[in-house]
Amino acid sequence: MKRFENKVCLVTGASSGIGRATAISFAKEGANVVVSDVNETAGELVVNEIKALGKSAFFVKCDISKREEVQNMIEQTIKTFGRLDCAVNSAGIAGTLSLPTHEYPEDAWLQQININLTGTWYCVKYQLIEMLKQGGGNIVCVASAAGLVGQPDNVPYCASKHGVIGIVKSAAIENATKNIRINAICPTAIETPMIMEGRRKLAHNPEALEAAINLQRMKRMGQPQEVADVALWMCSDQSSFITGHAMAVDGGAFA
Repeated sequence: MKRFENKVCLVTGASSGIGRATAISFAKEGANVVVSDVNETAGELVVNEIKALGKSAFFVKCDISKREEVQNMIEQTIKTFGRLDCAVNSAGIAGTLSLPTHEYPEDAWLQQININLTGTWYCVKYQLIEMLKQGGGNIVCVASAAGLVGQPDNVPYCASKHGVIGIVKSAAIENATKNIRINAICPTAIETPMIMEGRRKLAHNPEALEAAINLQRMKRMGQPQEVADVALWMCSDQSSFITGHAMAVDGGAFA
């Protein structure tokens, strides 16, 4: 039997990159999938790919920084499938500025905090409410290697991802005896649209670009599927004694 046969799995940020790879991987492993994102057109394409695999799926548009939209996402999941077995919270933004802490504008700070941190908290909060009702479940939050170390000129992203790990660890402790596991994945440079846009911004600075690539000991970028594989493993019974963990998927960057 496939690992997620007839399970219900929700993926945020599922229209592209890590989220898309995760949603499709869940379907290949037998799951029915809720595809969530702000990009409806791309999200519906992912739904069609999943349906072509013979599994049920639907799209729900959700800006995770808006509490009522997160609540609706969970309500639609329960209304359609009756339960929520696994959730992978992949939605997030990297921001567009590279500035030292004292120069960072407040609006740019709040944008990343509202989406990456508060939005992830909303997701975990309402996912937990349903999982507690049904007696179990698994949650994985996509944080970042920037949540494990400091990162110059990127304070809101770094702070928000440290915060995501804090949410994961706190909620994992609270629910460790309730058949609910909560973990985080901390990727470095993965070949996603968000990261590739960041690399384009570094094109004018060859030294910075070279440093970003050399940080990966494998001297290559990771692929979304390599992160999705970890997400599925964390949601599966194969990781049944792991909770509250923040796993680096970093090509040896922090070895």
